[in-house]
Amino acid sequence: MSEHVLNARRLLCPLPVIRTQDKVKTLVTGDVLTVECTDPGVMQDIPAWCRINGHKVLDTRTGDGEYVIVLEVG
Repeated sequence: MSEHVLNARRLLCPLPVIRTQDKVKTLVTGDVLTVECTDPGVMQDIPAWCRINGHKVLDTRTGDGEYVIVLEVG
């Protein structure tokens, strides 16, 4: 397992989800990806994408206009 960070700040939907999808394609099962965003829509969009695609949301955080989602590649 390895940990990765994706900077999706200043991107508007659907770009954070697309960038997350593209990054996950380069990872292996069990890897952890932290996605850092400024679009509040990701708090619904990325967890929904994870459910559809078999990935697991480990944590979500908000603060200072940032939205962070930590997911485990399924």
